[in-house]
Amino acid sequence: MYLYFICRLSAWANLAELEAADVKSAKFGNEEMPDRVRRMRSYIVMEANGWLGSFSVYRAKDPELFREHARGVGR
Repeated sequence: MYLYFICRLSAWANLAELEAADVKSAKFGNEEMPDRVRRMRSYIVMEANGWLGSFSVYRAKDPELFREHARGVGR
């Protein structure tokens, strides 16, 4: 397993959108990819434009798994 750092800038307009995305991402990861992708930690930032962004550390076997996870949660 390798560690990957993912940056999502201006990804959510408000806290409700962020929370909904977090629930969907965790559910998909836990149910569909429990042994292949795991989010270790996320940091949320309020950007100058008022939107929310995130910086996250994931553990995975290869970078293609992130693409699969992103497709699965609609990102």
